Amino acid sequence: MRWFWIDRFTEFVCGSHAVALKGVSLSEDHMHEHMVGYPIMPNSLVTEGMAQAGGLLVSEQYGFGELVVLGKLAKAKFHSCVRNGETLTYRVEIESVRESGAAVTATAHVGERLHAEALLFYARIGGDGNDPLNGAKLFHPRDLQHWLSLVGVFEVGVRADGTPMQESDYPLEESVPKS
Repeated sequence: MRWFWIDRFTEFVCGSHAVALKGVSLSEDHMHEHMVGYPIMPNSLVTEGMAQAGGLLVSEQYGFGELVVLGKLAKAKFHSCVRNGETLTYRVEIESVRESGAAVTATAHVGERLHAEALLFYARIGGDGNDPLNGAKLFHPRDLQHWLSLVGVFEVGVRADGTPMQESDYPLEESVPKS
């Protein structure tokens, strides 16, 4: 089972920034299990939502063909609680990209109210030619391609020059090992 903490992207600018939304609902189990009788979105899951948004933005820098993982949560600050019926708006911005990974700043807002801010570092696994997973994949590339479509990356995504991203520019199927 995979957990997705992004419902959809409203902006995705390659190499720059992205904005994503997450609607918070009482139908989500964690709303009842985190603080019984006081349903709020756990800050750890808000962090995961920011990390997923930033991770996809960083992964695009490597053509969505490299494994990018959250390596470090360097800073996180939370200012309020998120309750059912509210919508989180995640904004992530690439601060730097290197061969080994990237740094991203992230915020989460509820309306105009700042809820969280974080500094995230991502590691590019295997980008140096050393493959610690020995060719194993954490997920099938088709699953990633499907998720990118579901959350609207190719609907709203643009390159740095403003031209639209095209799903065909990221041939994830070609990275699937032949059996």
